[in-house]
Amino acid sequence: MYTMKKGEINGLTSEEIRALPKTELHVHLDCCLSFDVASKLNPSITEEDYRDRFIAPARCKNLADFLSRLNPGIELMQTKHALRLVTEDLFNQFRNDNVIYAEIRFAPLLHLNKGLTPDDVVNTVEETVSQMAEETGIETRIILCTLRHFTEEQSIRTAELVEDFRGTRVVAMDLAADEAGFPIAPHINAFEFAYHRYLPCTAHAGEARGPRSIRETLKALKPFRIGHGVRCIEDPKLVKKLKKENIHLEICPSCNVRIGIFDSYQDHPVDRLYREGLSVGINTDARTTVNITLTQEYERLQQVFQWGKFDFFTCNKNALAAAFLSDPVKEILTRRLIEGYEKME
Repeated sequence: MYTMKKGEINGLTSEEIRALPKTELHVHLDCCLSFDVASKLNPSITEEDYRDRFIAPARCKNLADFLSRLNPGIELMQTKHALRLVTEDLFNQFRNDNVIYAEIRFAPLLHLNKGLTPDDVVNTVEETVSQMAEETGIETRIILCTLRHFTEEQSIRTAELVEDFRGTRVVAMDLAADEAGFPIAPHINAFEFAYHRYLPCTAHAGEARGPRSIRETLKALKPFRIGHGVRCIEDPKLVKKLKKENIHLEICPSCNVRIGIFDSYQDHPVDRLYREGLSVGINTDARTTVNITLTQEYERLQQVFQWGKFDFFTCNKNALAAAFLSDPVKEILTRRLIEGYEKME
């Protein structure tokens, strides 16, 4: 059993951090196109074009500004061939970070511009994920997103897709996009649909808006987890509630800083929330748009907050406990996690 003691600081090299087994619950498929795959899908894209159009500036005006940078990737992902290539490419990124478990999320209704049906989109990604999971040994599940600016009908259609693909690698539903710009009301019925069919849900909240948005989301949508949730730090009572109810926070520090929620990495509350004993996991969110890998995210946590192996292990164990998986699969992955950390002693 992994026995490193809390508070033990262990200066890890970049290669040692890369070798740590990792779990990633919050990563958007359409935000992770490498230059290699983007240029395959559109050979006219140069490296300069890629940097300008696919990667967000170091400081965005707000979440809406950040989200506007996602369009070039989505535009390329309108055929089965493109969806397969992008999914395969993301697995290569997972492999480079030594990810042992991932949940990939995307909004199927964004990929219909060239004649694909929603079922075509989900089926293509699900088949590719299954194939790549078998080839790489990276256990993987899929979360389908509805978006804040979608209509009620679009949200319900997304929930129906989760139900239709029950029993495959599709396991849950999410609400994403511009939290500050659009209300939650049009999505309540879709989440009620999911809730009454025992379909797991997560939801973005507490990113562009503050604690009230998290409370509203918990009450209206009943998610098992919260995407981001970092602005709960503004409300000590909410922090206690999240801890008491064991609501897992899918935290993406570099993304939050790039969007401008916090002035610097040093100001990010991830360390405070972790030290408070909340269930938190570490994620990239949007590998391309943020220009980050999971290994680099861990490096920043070590450099800024002096995190060591115990801290990384704890967050990965938290994430596996909160994963949308059966208990037997969680147990297998937890053993892999422990064995991976024991090798690093």
